[in-house]
Amino acid sequence: MYCEIHPWDCGDAFVERYGAKGVILSGGPESVTAAHSPRAPEAVWKLGVPVLGICYGMQTMAAQLGGRVESSDHREFGYAQVHAPADSRLLANLGTGQGPNDPAAALAAAPAAPAPRPADGECVLDVWMSHGDRVTRLPPGFRAVGRSLGAPLAAMEDDARRYYGVQFHPEVTHTRQGYALLERFVREICGCDALWDAGHIIEDAIARVRDQVGTDRVLLGLSGGVDSSVVAALLHRAIGDQLTCVFVDHGLLRLNEGDQVMATFAEHMGVKVIRVNAEERFLSALAGEADPERKRKIIGRLFVEVFDEEAQKLAGIRWLAQGTIYPDVIESAGAKTGKAHVIKSHHNVGGLPEKMNLKLLEPLRELFKDEVRRIGVELGLPREMVYRHPFPGPGLGVRILGPVVKEYADLLRRADDIYIEELRRHDLYDRTSQAFAVFLPVRSVAVMGDGRKYDWVIALRAVETVDFMTAHWARLPYEFLDHVSRRIVNEVPGVSRVVYDISGKPPATIEWE
Repeated sequence: MYCEIHPWDCGDAFVERYGAKGVILSGGPESVTAAHSPRAPEAVWKLGVPVLGICYGMQTMAAQLGGRVESSDHREFGYAQVHAPADSRLLANLGTGQGPNDPAAALAAAPAAPAPRPADGECVLDVWMSHGDRVTRLPPGFRAVGRSLGAPLAAMEDDARRYYGVQFHPEVTHTRQGYALLERFVREICGCDALWDAGHIIEDAIARVRDQVGTDRVLLGLSGGVDSSVVAALLHRAIGDQLTCVFVDHGLLRLNEGDQVMATFAEHMGVKVIRVNAEERFLSALAGEADPERKRKIIGRLFVEVFDEEAQKLAGIRWLAQGTIYPDVIESAGAKTGKAHVIKSHHNVGGLPEKMNLKLLEPLRELFKDEVRRIGVELGLPREMVYRHPFPGPGLGVRILGPVVKEYADLLRRADDIYIEELRRHDLYDRTSQAFAVFLPVRSVAVMGDGRKYDWVIALRAVETVDFMTAHWARLPYEFLDHVSRRIVNEVPGVSRVVYDISGKPPATIEWE
């Protein structure tokens, strides 16, 4: 279904003329009990369309419609069970009637008293909670349709007006029935048709690009990652020779990645690509810098400088295209009006130095990763490229903890290549959403060749997720991890120890820096 995301203060006039078939009020980090907290536009309640409130969205729905929200001494953060009655329009029959559906998640949950057994007809949903406030009194016309240990009013509905609220987050991977819940709301309750497929997304994006760009020329920073690759293919189809790609090899790419990028786009697709070998320049600028934020800023600033230099050599360049996708926007606190809280800053979001005198083009800005992958395949990109695991803009610069040194980058490249090669060989690569190696600036004792050595430590990371906003650590087989560890230690001089990261997101991020 086609949808758009707008800030809470977009105004009543905008909501009234928009013509939405349904409204979802998202979660957020604020407290409804605080002064001047965000509120849904009053026009939302006058549209006569279904409304779904998620977490904070449920709380503001309750507060605005006559209920009560209070801060709770018992915060819920992480895995929880919600019991829902059989006559709930939104939740009925989405879960099971047998307790935990996800034993691993249940084990990982914070210690708590066992959840009560479901009553007759109730189903049990495995959900992800993240809240301190909770609804303590329902608004007139609502009834409770969900309960958890920490939130007796974990879900509510007023079916006559088609208003629904859930305290948990159906949009994240950890809520196992979340997709079905959202599909029921949008398809069944709102009556939307599922017409917004990859083909329609491409048609819409091409039309927007052509309308924005006209006959201007566009410069794209091609990294070889999924997002910039899809942007390159999309723009090539939309504007053809008006596109020039600049591929900056900053010396922080994966093994042989530079050659692979050039082969795919320049040789096979006919896209104009300028390759800039800037390894020495980046490593020199990063020398001695250990702070993650400053490393990102150094890499980002230098990246822009290289673009500026290349743009000056090309006549008629008016636009700089970027592979920004919607999670980047959210996590960089740039969601159109900057309402989101900052989580990380290494994304290329939000604008360029004035001296570049270029306008910003972000055709994927409102798409999530799964949508980007689907349109990449539709555009004819190789599946192994489109479904390649994400790679951060700063590259190995944020996978080498501490100062970035060529020796560390070369070592990490080889270790990472072994890891990915074995994941593919054992049919595990496509079963994980993102996997990579991290260089730890820690020396560990080892016994090699009957002698003691103090060499570096490599950490392996693998996660499973759909939206990349939350993630489980991947339960890779012990035998596989043992095999990869032995290969890395034996084949990569300078590594004495390999460890595996078992942290989820949250609380950890997917990347280490």
